[in-house]
Amino acid sequence: MTSAKNPAEPKLHAIDLFSGCGGLSLGLKGAGFTVAAAVEIDRKAQETYRLNHPKVRLYAADIRKLDPAQILVEAGLAAGELDLLAGCPPCQGFSRLRTKNKMTSVSDHRNDLVEDFLRFIEVMQPKTVMLENVPALAKDARFLSMQGKLHKLGYATVVHVLDAADYSVPQRRKRLIMLASKVHSPAVADKAKKRITVRQALKGMVEPGQGRDKLHGLGENRSQKVRDLIALIPKDGGSRSDLPPQYQLECHKRSDGFGDIYGRLAWDAVAPTITSGCHNPSKGRFLHPGQDRTISLREAAVLQGFPRSYKFNVAHGKESIALMIGNALPPPFITAHASALRDGLLNSAASTP
Repeated sequence: MTSAKNPAEPKLHAIDLFSGCGGLSLGLKGAGFTVAAAVEIDRKAQETYRLNHPKVRLYAADIRKLDPAQILVEAGLAAGELDLLAGCPPCQGFSRLRTKNKMTSVSDHRNDLVEDFLRFIEVMQPKTVMLENVPALAKDARFLSMQGKLHKLGYATVVHVLDAADYSVPQRRKRLIMLASKVHSPAVADKAKKRITVRQALKGMVEPGQGRDKLHGLGENRSQKVRDLIALIPKDGGSRSDLPPQYQLECHKRSDGFGDIYGRLAWDAVAPTITSGCHNPSKGRFLHPGQDRTISLREAAVLQGFPRSYKFNVAHGKESIALMIGNALPPPFITAHASALRDGLLNSAASTP
């Protein structure tokens, strides 16, 4: 991914809250921002972030225990000087799946981290703000209250639910994005002219185990029964519903829901949403379109918008890495909207006497 920054432009600083394995920071860098600091509580995500963003000051701590003013000081900035504060407060409590399963959602304590995001805004007074999250957050009282407080602080805001596939991410992924600014009227980025298909994203990838990429080479441990079932699924977009009754699993016969499980990706379409279950055929449409296996974790990362060179420590294990990939913010999606904010910042600076 290349930076959109012109060498003649002033350096723009961003801070990444809830950074995870670094997808947001990668997207911000792609838009030409210098990431001055990041915050992440999970140890394995911290290690992955450092592998890929070694020059960023990472606060390996609970955000609720951090002082935003101190972070600004250590970044060499004063209140009002930060160009962009960006983050995705953990959103599992708002997820569609939890709601579908009738699990408690809005009462999940993780959703209170939206209020910590606001606390950082109030102290740092950044020129612009980006918040990305699941669509259900739009109706939550805490988020609506946050918007009201931002307006009182002098921010103009826009909120949209967008599909990441429209912004050069090779998967369907509906996400809420809020852009706020004190210096211009914010607007989301224009859509890309064409979507990137699975075929285009995975072009040239060798079969797992044939190259040096350890992440791509992590093997599968499937029973012979499951392997035989996978082999029966029609290539290029087939699913379990294409199988005759004698090959349907009993649990599938009892439920009409979750129709994508044991389904294959289609070569000439975008992928389905990449989740933390992306390495498990029983968790969604994660079978390779042409080979009798699930997609590899490298392929999942690529479909999430990461470059093939992005580093993951395979010693962390498949479950942990899949969780990091599934929870990551797709870098091209972030680059598009951060670029829109960057343009507004630069235009505002140019028009200021």
